[in-house]
Amino acid sequence: MAVIWQDKKRILGMPISFTKYILEEDRLILNEGLLKSVENEIMLYRIQDITLIRTLGAKIFGVGTLELRSSDKTHPVFQIKNVKNASNVKRVLSEHVERERDRRRVGTHEFIGEEAFTEET
Repeated sequence: MAVIWQDKKRILGMPISFTKYILEEDRLILNEGLLKSVENEIMLYRIQDITLIRTLGAKIFGVGTLELRSSDKTHPVFQIKNVKNASNVKRVLSEHVERERDRRRVGTHEFIGEEAFTEET
């Protein structure tokens, strides 16, 4: 798969952590760790909402955190922490999420839980 974007979690604006984020055409991958590595991924079509969080410190160092909400059962909330150009990353990620939803023909009904269809008596 072609890599669209990648970055590392930054500490004081420097990419010196062992957390790496990779955006491919259909998935977002999170690699964490040095001695023990863990790789998690989320399929883009499962992402429902993207929020950009920028504290004062993050603004000073030119970074931001993206909080993704998804229908993924193992990762309902997924954070891309302290990445450079976070607003641009959010825009690119949103475009690819929509493109992947269209490609897979996934509508909003895919994200509504069964409880939404039960009537209270």
